[in-house]
Amino acid sequence: MLTHAHFDHVGLARRLVQRLNIPVYAHPEEWTLAAHPYRYAHENPRALYPLRHPRAIPVLASMVAAGAGWVRGVEGLSSLEPGVTLTVPGSPRVVATYGHTFGHCSLHLPDRDAVLSGDALVTLDPYTGRTGPRIIAGAATADSSMALASLEGIAATGAMHVLPGHGDPWHEGVDLAVRRARNNGPA
Repeated sequence: MLTHAHFDHVGLARRLVQRLNIPVYAHPEEWTLAAHPYRYAHENPRALYPLRHPRAIPVLASMVAAGAGWVRGVEGLSSLEPGVTLTVPGSPRVVATYGHTFGHCSLHLPDRDAVLSGDALVTLDPYTGRTGPRIIAGAATADSSMALASLEGIAATGAMHVLPGHGDPWHEGVDLAVRRARNNGPA
């Protein structure tokens, strides 16, 4: 299941499909991006971020060293629909968290009291190097206003644990995480 289809989340999905015939799920708004994971909408020019935020350079360099610069897209995805509880291990409920991308979804695991927030709420912004609950900078976010509004969907889960796509897990409850992310605002 892809929370969204940026290159650093598509990763090895193509190989899993080809080698193991494993289905890949994403919101339909992510399907074109999944096929072309570097062609994403963003509010601000990406090239300036490492100059303005040198703390991000080690984070971005580690992503490139791990293969983020050479990800091949994936096609033939299955649909993730908000509000649906999936019949896969963990029975995650799909939560619409649009804004980072236009089809971004988080996954709520009620029996684990956790939400997989993807990049809708992170504790490390790879473009600024800033830590603590926040949305990702405009270098990789399609619509920051929409991303901030979508935090309501994460808050509505009431989960104690937030497992973000970037940064350390957050174990102090979604209410505090969302409040801090809103206070941090867009970057």
